[in-house]
Amino acid sequence: MRGEGESSGIGTSGVPMEVVREIREDPPEELEESNWPAKGGYTWVASDVRDQSSLFRWSRLLNSWLNCTPVISKGVSGDIVSLERVSAVDRVCHGQEGAAEKFFYMYMCHFAQLHIRLPFDDFTMGVLRALNVAPTQLHPNSWAYLQAFRILCESLYLEPSPYAFLYFYDTRPWRPATWLSLISRPSISRLDAFSQSFKHFKDGYFKVVVKEGGEKYFLNADGSTKFPFNWTSNPSRYKDMGMEELSSGDREVVGMLLRFVDKLPTKGLVRVYNSVHPIIDIEGICLLLKLC
Repeated sequence: MRGEGESSGIGTSGVPMEVVREIREDPPEELEESNWPAKGGYTWVASDVRDQSSLFRWSRLLNSWLNCTPVISKGVSGDIVSLERVSAVDRVCHGQEGAAEKFFYMYMCHFAQLHIRLPFDDFTMGVLRALNVAPTQLHPNSWAYLQAFRILCESLYLEPSPYAFLYFYDTRPWRPATWLSLISRPSISRLDAFSQSFKHFKDGYFKVVVKEGGEKYFLNADGSTKFPFNWTSNPSRYKDMGMEELSSGDREVVGMLLRFVDKLPTKGLVRVYNSVHPIIDIEGICLLLKLC
């Protein structure tokens, strides 16, 4: 560790990495938290979500992981958020009760496997708003579709939009609430699944606390959040969206993607985000699609 919770900017391969700025230390009572009473009022959430504790109740474990995993986008100040451990009684579905600062949860896999970076762009926040879900409420496989869709649009010089993306999927919210999955529409799906069974992600969540310098990225002018920070009991349902429901710009994006006959590799597209030469890799995607 360097300075106040600051990691080196050079990875093991010599490639510059984003710097993790602020990570708060464990409070003295950490070992006593297991005696705290469980939080109530979440019976609307499935029991496997409510019962799942996090590995990151220990700051040293969170620090160790963050020191080798980029979280913040290049060119963005690392002090826009504070990355914090959770208590023994915190759960990923819990809200803002008693919090002095606004926060949301993220999973380790979001950054390590799906190469998501903070802050979110307008497309990502738009998808979360359209689905009415918090970041951890959307299943990681569905996050992979979102990441792959963005890079695919970029390779085709198209502007990704939430509804052009959601045109290719249905949603089936469950009661009680659990992780929301995007279900590919068989006749028009253009991306394969990132993983047939995305495992070992449920216990890897931590808090992302919005700092004053990051409010413009995550909050509206009136102080409301730009996407749901907390799990919701009423995710949006989508079923067989029609072309007539799309704007002209969205229809252009969908029409271009429908030209492809074969499914495209979601995992390969997502890997572009972690590439040393992403522009070269995007050009490679264009060649693969025979569009360059």
